[in-house]
Amino acid sequence: MSALNAPVRRAKLPTADRAPPSYSISDLAQEFALTTRAIRFYEDEGLLAPARRGRTRVYGERERTRIKLILRGKRLGLALSEIRELFDIFAATGNEKPQLAKFLQMLADRRAMLHQQREDIDAVLAEIALLERDCRRRLKQEDAP
Repeated sequence: MSALNAPVRRAKLPTADRAPPSYSISDLAQEFALTTRAIRFYEDEGLLAPARRGRTRVYGERERTRIKLILRGKRLGLALSEIRELFDIFAATGNEKPQLAKFLQMLADRRAMLHQQREDIDAVLAEIALLERDCRRRLKQEDAP
């Protein structure tokens, strides 16, 4: 049978019987290159709230997405308290508009801080260059007969 005559395969649609995806702490640790201890720390900090089956933590898509957002926030230099604040804004309002407005403010603050750090680093580098030139000049003077 040629590809043109092959029966059409339809993707399986989720049914009400099918449970949403769930992940173990080890699954998420491996996926995101984290330790299980780090994930438990995020839980202790109120950033994750896995379901429990007995003593076992069961993480859903919500926690998986939150881990992605935590890691993105950390890459941007946000504190965990700032990340928690963003999560809390969405949880309180159910609307992403206030969350996005707060995130924009956090990004602007972070950008300003990085620009200031860049200026500080440039000033230190300029001072180092000046001191190096002075030291080299003085060494040449001492070596001269």
